[in-house]
Amino acid sequence: MKKLSMGNAVRALVRGTAVTGLTVALAVPATAAVAVAPAAAIPPGLSCDTGKHAIDDYTGYALCRNDGSATRTFWVHLVCGWSPDVDGEHVTLRPGESGQSTAHCAGLGTGIGEIHVRP
Repeated sequence: MKKLSMGNAVRALVRGTAVTGLTVALAVPATAAVAVAPAAAIPPGLSCDTGKHAIDDYTGYALCRNDGSATRTFWVHLVCGWSPDVDGEHVTLRPGESGQSTAHCAGLGTGIGEIHVRP
């Protein structure tokens, strides 16, 4: 049996701890990485719902209603993980009107990470 010096024993312990940490990190389920973060603050005068398309995790939307007394323009902004972020079409709403902006992340990568409504 080989006897370890104190320095070699410490290095072996550190290496073992690093390997264990890496193993635990890799064991995290993939679904934990793809959860959509909560939407940022909604622009004033609008009430909005955001989300992913029911059968396409790469398409997101913002459905908004203009609750204010002035015309408002908004669009959806998707943070797309490994792919470039994308913006949806600009939608202009008069007071009391509702409308939807949609955008699609490129199929390459992890899909939607965050959904924001931009004024």
